[in-house]
Amino acid sequence: MQINSLEKFTKLYGRIDAILIVNRENIIEYSAMVTEDKAYLRTDDILGKNLFTVYPELSEHNSTHAKVMATGLPVLNQKQTLTEPSGRRHTTMTSTFPIENNGELIGSIDLSVELPEHADGISKKRERYTVDDIVTQNPDMESLKEKLLKIAKNDSPVMVIGESGTGKELIVEALHSHGRRKKKPFISLNCAAVPDALIESTLFGTVKGSFTGAENKKGLFELADGGTLFLDEVNSMSLELQAKLLKAVEEQRYMKVGAEVYTEVDVRLISAMNVRPNEVIENGKMRQDLFYRLSVVQLLVPPLRDRKEDLSLLTSHFIDLFNQWMGKSVQGISPFAEKALQDYNWPGNVRELRNVLESAFNLVEGDVIGLTDLPDYLISGSGMLGERDRAAPDGSLAEIMNRYEKEILESTLKHATSLNQAAGQLQITRQALKYKIDKLQIDYRRLLKQ
Repeated sequence: MQINSLEKFTKLYGRIDAILIVNRENIIEYSAMVTEDKAYLRTDDILGKNLFTVYPELSEHNSTHAKVMATGLPVLNQKQTLTEPSGRRHTTMTSTFPIENNGELIGSIDLSVELPEHADGISKKRERYTVDDIVTQNPDMESLKEKLLKIAKNDSPVMVIGESGTGKELIVEALHSHGRRKKKPFISLNCAAVPDALIESTLFGTVKGSFTGAENKKGLFELADGGTLFLDEVNSMSLELQAKLLKAVEEQRYMKVGAEVYTEVDVRLISAMNVRPNEVIENGKMRQDLFYRLSVVQLLVPPLRDRKEDLSLLTSHFIDLFNQWMGKSVQGISPFAEKALQDYNWPGNVRELRNVLESAFNLVEGDVIGLTDLPDYLISGSGMLGERDRAAPDGSLAEIMNRYEKEILESTLKHATSLNQAAGQLQITRQALKYKIDKLQIDYRRLLKQ
């Protein structure tokens, strides 16, 4: 397994907070805290030590590392509460993957997302989203929600198509939550995060003796029996494995690696892609027959740039979430910051918006997120300075910002009936607004609504 391809792993969660690599003798080989403000433990504090000594809550019976070493299969989305040597307790959602070298299982890699304190309710909700968790007022998304509730009742294969970060897994979980299988297993796999050499055994399982070190173990199809199996980035599979997947989906049976008899299952398959289907089919990256079999029903998720009317709703939603997580009382964002969010193109979609607001929460000191609390790249990429200013700045930074401030004030005044109302919308005092109007030589009487 290639350890350096962390891009693939981040697609599982949208972010990774911690990485831990443990060898087959349970010795910690590598440890890193990805987010600096959560770097509460230095790597050399635990390097070379036994995993079960460092984390006394773990044992051969309950650790994800031990499970991976015993089965050779990834362990996904395991909630763990651990005590660090420093005494700090924290809860994570962890996925653990096997590391192989020339076919030999040599250890495992943990990828963790830290959950907030008192996260029991949140984590349970996260495991099973419903249609009510889809925050939107966009007509296309409202139509998608209606369609989702209809198709959730049936068992036809569904393919969810949308760019990375649009919330495809949320929609998939809602499909499971509103279906007849909601009390049965929901198993999720990001196909791009598992090496080709492992993905067949991961999906279908193995029988003892089929290859060196092989044991009898269930695959994800068998683990999902009676429930739902979600395959994200299904187009990343090799064409050979796609043929085996097609047969398994059509017949609802398959052979484990090394087996001579079929294993029968009852699974609803939901898949997702973050690229256009016609592109991967034309480029020979996906079998056409598999695509048609998996996409009996298609759900197309629009990118955030095409549903800008949802920005304010999503922003409020994430502000409420981060207030709870971080113990703050942020009330909203300033008009300047709001315009920057509206003008930005959001290539990372809703996931990027969430990350931007989480970043702002780490910087904001008052109860309103301002322009300076947002990442610099968002300001320069939002178009708020205008095409001319970005291409060839005309004047000093102060002059450029004055032009932008004047634009904001004039726009606000046009939609207000008084200076008091405009000042309230801008969340500044009337005196401060009048000072800026005089400074920027704005004819406010002409602009105010009559």
